Amino acid sequence: MFKNHLKIAFRSLVRNKAFSIINISGLAIGLATCLIIMLFVQDELSYDRFNEKADRTVRVIFRGTVQGQKMNEPNVMPPTAQTLKKDYPEVLEATRIRYYGRPRIMYGEQTFRDNSFAFVDSNFFQVFSIPFLKGDPKTALSQPNSIVVSKTLAHKYFGDKDPIGKVLTFIDGNTTCKITGLVDDVPENSHFHFDLFASMSSLDEARNNSWMVSEFYTYLVLPSGYNYKTLEAKLPKFVEKYIGPQFLQEMGMSLDQYHKKGNDIGLYLQPLTDIHLHSNFAYDLGTPGDIRYVYIFAAIAIFMLFIACINFMNLSTAGASRRSREVGIRKVLGSLKQELVKQFLVESILVSTISLILAVGLVYLALPVFNSLADKTLTLQLLSHTYVMPLLILVALITGLLAGSYPAFFLSSFNPVAVLKARFTTSKKTSGLRSGLVVFQFFISIILIISTTVVQQQLGYIQHKKLGYDKEQVLVLPDTWMLGKKEEIFRQQLLQDPRVVSVSASGYLPAGPSYNNNFFVNPDDNPTQMYKTLRYDVDYDYIPTLGMEMVTGRNFSRDFATDSSGIIINETAAKAFGWGMNAPGHSITHSSNFDMKTYKVIGVVKDFHFKSLHELISPLLMVIGQNSGTLIVKTKTKDLPGLLTEMDNRWKKLTSEAPFSYSFLDERFKNIYQSEQKTGTILGIFAGLTIFVACLGLFGLATFTAEQRTKEIGIRK
Repeated sequence: MFKNHLKIAFRSLVRNKAFSIINISGLAIGLATCLIIMLFVQDELSYDRFNEKADRTVRVIFRGTVQGQKMNEPNVMPPTAQTLKKDYPEVLEATRIRYYGRPRIMYGEQTFRDNSFAFVDSNFFQVFSIPFLKGDPKTALSQPNSIVVSKTLAHKYFGDKDPIGKVLTFIDGNTTCKITGLVDDVPENSHFHFDLFASMSSLDEARNNSWMVSEFYTYLVLPSGYNYKTLEAKLPKFVEKYIGPQFLQEMGMSLDQYHKKGNDIGLYLQPLTDIHLHSNFAYDLGTPGDIRYVYIFAAIAIFMLFIACINFMNLSTAGASRRSREVGIRKVLGSLKQELVKQFLVESILVSTISLILAVGLVYLALPVFNSLADKTLTLQLLSHTYVMPLLILVALITGLLAGSYPAFFLSSFNPVAVLKARFTTSKKTSGLRSGLVVFQFFISIILIISTTVVQQQLGYIQHKKLGYDKEQVLVLPDTWMLGKKEEIFRQQLLQDPRVVSVSASGYLPAGPSYNNNFFVNPDDNPTQMYKTLRYDVDYDYIPTLGMEMVTGRNFSRDFATDSSGIIINETAAKAFGWGMNAPGHSITHSSNFDMKTYKVIGVVKDFHFKSLHELISPLLMVIGQNSGTLIVKTKTKDLPGLLTEMDNRWKKLTSEAPFSYSFLDERFKNIYQSEQKTGTILGIFAGLTIFVACLGLFGLATFTAEQRTKEIGIRK
């Protein structure tokens, strides 16, 4: 019987070619979209779950409020890990990461600088499941100046030679490390990616007992089934016990007094598996995702599949008159209703199966493009996992049953006498349902159009927003400190070039990776008022080089020796301190046991966006600081390639230790919102496909309606 159902289903598809093509193509696009989004969602939700202890590992984070300014940091103080493990028996393991960027490394006569480096505790590989290829994970980092490298780095440095026992020289710190372990590459779905893991015992600051500095990413392993909120509830007392005394000594007030002023600080716990999708930190070990995008794409997948199923239902019921005589004859010959239902369900499942096969092909073709847009490495490996093929077959069955259930029961319910006497008419109820489904399709389509338009407008707003500084034709030259005493010579050579307008030396940049420095201050040396701000160490040419505007007062000047203790604040800081346009002349005191200095406000700079546009502008202070090894060059020329070539030549004459490198400030700004740009593009593509499938269904309905009225049209003509 099933073979007969299948044969009739094939004949029906061939006989109704237009109907079949519209249904199969619509379902194929819908299923392909669902499969791609399913891969994306699965990848986003899989972050850090490769770790064997992922479900019971948490990260310690720091949060606080100072005069309404939020502090939200993923790293904490050096002694946090060992102190928590000592005080709380539920902390089974505690380990730390101290990120150290991309140092210059020498092996033999070769110098490298493109691998991410971190100091980690000796028990790091007992917490994180990164497979060891050579060496012992328990002892590899037990000794100072020992280092574990990734498989990719080892192949790059040593080829096919055994890396164990090799010595790497870190040029910047003038230290050597012996390789004691080789690990597999850190999985893509990890919130951190390092190629070199050095022993934490090599780092002096790791033994610092200060609770007032925070640079260490700290992770705890808890017992199975233990609710991390139970430990988190104990942390306020922990903060009071350990941070409280140093806070009083550093800030001149107790934590209780600090809290009474409406301020707050505390340690909190974040599950390891939440880090990628539920983090909102300005600085983290990797680029986080966003759970909202997961929800949005999942909703689009559901709507897309639903619209494709609606198309099938509408076209099947609209073409009911074609099948009415067939149903009538079958019933007269003794076919039962359930047999007819099976027949039509087999047809719909056949359509969904063919659509699924086409969808898999579309996914293979589209994945490279999607990976490029989403910066992913997704693959559809049908045979790599035992559950993939059964899952796809289940999807085809469910889609076929969902799309074909209503048409099957509708077609099988025809009255044989009525249809054989050619008195069959579609009921108003059926026409109303079909119209309602079409309306729902385009209701969803309109929502997607509006959403996509809003996203594109937001992205356009970001690109054209006035930032308060000039990012056009501004070059950023990093690592100029490698020139040593010749750095000033290089700077003067640049200033002598007529294509260069001005040059500033500062690592504090308003776009892209930048130095960051929290600064707690008391306006007018008022001990009852303390504000958390950011401090930029700049030079005399910083503000004019970046085209910033002074709203009151003046810029730093070499003509005033007192400007070494002068300070420029932004408009937000002037408002927060209650000074407004009268800020020049007021004083700001930064006090601690290690540093106490009073600055005189000499000017107020117009607010500029030095963080993401997703964040409000916060108080910012600028002081004259030491050269940080980065030059900011404002140019005015159409011959940028020629200027860059000239810079490269001058660089090579001054040093051969490292190649000349640069970036454009406007590109650094664009890179901040690169993920939003890519997400907007992907959203637009998926929304366009959804609208296309909806229009495809409407086209099919219009075609069937025209066919049903051929006699009427002929008589009218």
